[in-house]
This record gives sequence, C-alpha cells and structure tokens, in this order.
Amino acid sequence: MTTAAIRKKLTDYLKVADEQKVKAIYTMVKDEIDTDTNDWSPAFIKELDRRRKEVVNGSAQTYSWEETKKAALGRVKSKKK
Repeated sequence: MTTAAIRKKLTDYLKVADEQKVKAIYTMVKDEIDTDTNDWSPAFIKELDRRRKEVVNGSAQTYSWEETKKAALGRVKSKKK
C-alpha cells in the first residue's frame, strides 16, 4: 500500500473514530507532532554533509549488508562464550 493510500485511510478513520481511539493515536505521535521537522544543530548538519560527501566520493569506509550481518553475528556469538 502506498503512503498516500495509508494517509487517506488514516484521515478517513480519524473522522469517524471514537474519542478514546483518537486520543490513543495522538498519544503515540504527540512527541513528533510537537517537535519541529528536525532539531538538528548546524554542526550536526555540517557533519552529516561531510559524511555524505565521503560516501559519494568513495573515501568513506562502508560495509555491505552481508559484511555487517556477519560482524554482528560474530559479536553475538563471542559474547555467548
């Protein structure tokens, strides 16, 4: 289902949902609603941009999903011992 379809279903549902359900849904998303789009500092945005440039130009150390998964499983196994 597309995001647009989900938005439409939620909007339609909220129009007819009982008060208790509307309040419950609001409680789940209240923090996000009350927060600006993001509260990233200029320094954090600069760091994200620096890292993005490294990935784009190939100078960043990156890992494939398989490499990441193998490393994670290895750490879990070593902690079990």
